[in-house]
Amino acid sequence: MQDTNSALRDFKDQSPQLGERVYIDPASVVIGDVVLGDDCSVWPMTVIRGDMHRIRIGARTSVQDGSVLHITHASDFNPAGFPLTIGEDVTIGHKAILHGCTLGSRILVGMGAIVMDGAVVDDEVIIAAGAVVTPGKHLESGYVYAGNPAKALRPLKDKERAFFPYTAGNYVKLKDQFLAEACL
Repeated sequence: MQDTNSALRDFKDQSPQLGERVYIDPASVVIGDVVLGDDCSVWPMTVIRGDMHRIRIGARTSVQDGSVLHITHASDFNPAGFPLTIGEDVTIGHKAILHGCTLGSRILVGMGAIVMDGAVVDDEVIIAAGAVVTPGKHLESGYVYAGNPAKALRPLKDKERAFFPYTAGNYVKLKDQFLAEACL
């Protein structure tokens, strides 16, 4: 019998797979067909639910408190469904919702943002806090997107591009501190 108090849960013979040095807060849950790359962090009250399709999250990606990551299941309405795929060095802000979408690398998803089914976000994009990326939308690289529905607000500044590796690295350092505390 599976320990239902664990943050990691199997579903239909699928177990979450973790890269090296991954931190998953015990107050979060990761279910089913989920792969987390090296140095990822999953913070309190986050739900990552790979129960009816796969979720793949690249290295050094941080999923902040209260976020919900899910998929779109296959059905007569959408025969292939949509997995959830997230690249490397992505910072997902508090209470974001990512559902059956594809995100590239070096992305900042603002707090409370929603990215919906079939949306594709290229590398090096900022999605502003509270933005709603509607189903099937394509966000091109190099812009800040804001609003509901999300629209290109302006091109990224050089300082913002430099922020992507900084914030990813900052959360790697923080999760390392949490892992070290857990070992004491």
